[in-house]
Amino acid sequence: MPLQGTVFNIQRFSTHDGPGIRTTVFLKGCPLRCLWCANPESQVLAPQLMTRDIKCTGCGACVEACSRGAIVLSVDHGRIIHRDQCDLCFECVDACLYKALSVAGELKTPESVMETVKRDEVFYRNSGGGVTFSGGEPLVQHDFLYEVLAACRQEGFHTALDTTGHAPPRVLEKILPLADLALFDIKHLDPAQHKILTGVDNKLILENARLAANITRTWFRLPLMGGVNDSEEEISRVAAMAREWGVEKISLLPFHQGGEPKWAQVGLKSPGFVGHTPDDEHVERLAQIIRDNGIVAGIRS
Repeated sequence: MPLQGTVFNIQRFSTHDGPGIRTTVFLKGCPLRCLWCANPESQVLAPQLMTRDIKCTGCGACVEACSRGAIVLSVDHGRIIHRDQCDLCFECVDACLYKALSVAGELKTPESVMETVKRDEVFYRNSGGGVTFSGGEPLVQHDFLYEVLAACRQEGFHTALDTTGHAPPRVLEKILPLADLALFDIKHLDPAQHKILTGVDNKLILENARLAANITRTWFRLPLMGGVNDSEEEISRVAAMAREWGVEKISLLPFHQGGEPKWAQVGLKSPGFVGHTPDDEHVERLAQIIRDNGIVAGIRS
């Protein structure tokens, strides 16, 4: 069998995942369970059935297509999917004419990913862009990631790795020499708070952040949540750490609730995290703290 990876999106003309115009390849699988996760369909490695009830007309085609009887139509509640009976054959997806059902995640070979990536080569060259691998956590699929990164390197494409950093150091040592840039998430510096927010503490992550900065160009990315990790003290500590380790840039990414509907769409229970988006004036003050430490500051980029 050829090597395959599970990809849940390939986003062309991305301008927020590294320098220039980029193609961002999103890989499934993640060891973290962030309470604010914007892409819950990325957490599980395997493909998943994804619903969009607003598009459902109640035609019943999916019911007829399901040999397991996992889908029923209710007068009061519309289409109901019993996920414990679903065998993920995705026949219902093929039967749905209205795109109310889809598959989150597709098995792809490195060659098929590169077919898409190569389409925008001229934009990479003209803008100083390239290809970014994100997730989920792309290091979960490190063998597949290695092959696609190597193919990008062979084509001369600039490569970036967007990572939580939660992986064995040997995996980073294998992958990072093929990445021109590491976009490294720093979610909270307090280990206990980090575990509450993500399900894991940050010891391994911070060790790997330092390792990454020793191997390749590194930027920090901070998902910024009001009252959680947006204090001036927290940002000062992150900036000091970045300065010590030679990190070039810190990007502040103010919280948004855009991923909330996706939890139900893939049959997961939302953790119900109610976040607060810091106001622009406060975010600018935090950016200035970063600049005062000699680090480039980005907001939403």
